[in-house]
Amino acid sequence: MSTLGKKLYRWVDDRVHLGDLIEFMGKKYVPVHRGSIWYYFGGVTLFLFLIQVITGILLLLYYKGSEDLAFESIQFLMSKVSFGWLIRSVHSWSANLFILAAFIHMFSVFFEKSYRPPREMTWLSGMFMLFLGFGFGFSGYLLPWNELAFFATKVGTDIAGVIPLVGKPMMIFLRGGEDVTGATLSRFFGFHVAVLPGLFTVLLGIHLLLVQRQGMSEPLGAEDSPAADKKTMPFFPNFLLRDLLFWLIVLNVLAILAVFFPWELGQKADAFAPAPAGIRPEWYFLFMFQTLKYLPAQLWIVDGEVLGILLFALAGILWTLVPFWDRKSAKGQQSRIITYVGIGAIVYILVFTILGWLF
Repeated sequence: MSTLGKKLYRWVDDRVHLGDLIEFMGKKYVPVHRGSIWYYFGGVTLFLFLIQVITGILLLLYYKGSEDLAFESIQFLMSKVSFGWLIRSVHSWSANLFILAAFIHMFSVFFEKSYRPPREMTWLSGMFMLFLGFGFGFSGYLLPWNELAFFATKVGTDIAGVIPLVGKPMMIFLRGGEDVTGATLSRFFGFHVAVLPGLFTVLLGIHLLLVQRQGMSEPLGAEDSPAADKKTMPFFPNFLLRDLLFWLIVLNVLAILAVFFPWELGQKADAFAPAPAGIRPEWYFLFMFQTLKYLPAQLWIVDGEVLGILLFALAGILWTLVPFWDRKSAKGQQSRIITYVGIGAIVYILVFTILGWLF
């Protein structure tokens, strides 16, 4: 370290005690086992969220959240602002990769049974952040105010509107009225840049605090093994450097996608134009959308679409509450049924996502 660097370090250390922080990080250890690779996807998800925050702030410098100016402001950004198209493309691709990384992280935690006591709160905070991630995707999809986003939002809010009792008020709340209008755009803009980021930041702080407090989970049975048989690595610098390497790989993948597959803008939304063919949601909603398409209009006395939505809601609640009903894992025993449920969920999501993409 140069003399200037040492002086700067000492100046900061005298005020915030960096040495204590480094000493604390040096005492943190990460378990090493065959599933250790999955630990890094939590960090990757955090990294992609940070990229979205940075690129989102840059987009805010030019975006106008109104019906008359939203499309034109993005058009100006992409055509006139230096590297504006790249910033928007990075923001869009990082949003999709964020959901993918969050899915991988969530399923790895599920299969490792890392939600078992005392980590129930860690699982719950992570699941709530995943749901907020869906909210980011749904609210951000409308902001360009293009044709595809307009009609996809109309379909999405229509689906929410069929939920018994709360559906109609929920639809009006989301739209800011009976129909998708400029009021909907303003409302989604507020959700996307203020409400959801605020809630997500609070949950993220809680989640990281819990992970630091409880440490990273070990596979079932590893806690009972002799200390001599356990392998660990220091969090700082060993694990942190590996985490940063993963971030660098993801950054390269993101750059390739943004440059070679730039995000298109499409045509400006027109409420009086017919809906374009092939309207469908983002890929992470596609398996639910395709399932609703396959359900018959009427099942006994229940509307097929309503039944599908209620079943998805029930499945989401049960999945979120798995630490409280998986009593076998809570006792430190392997639960094959839970594993089969997870495998079934992955197969189901993949098959119906592919079907939705093809048909």
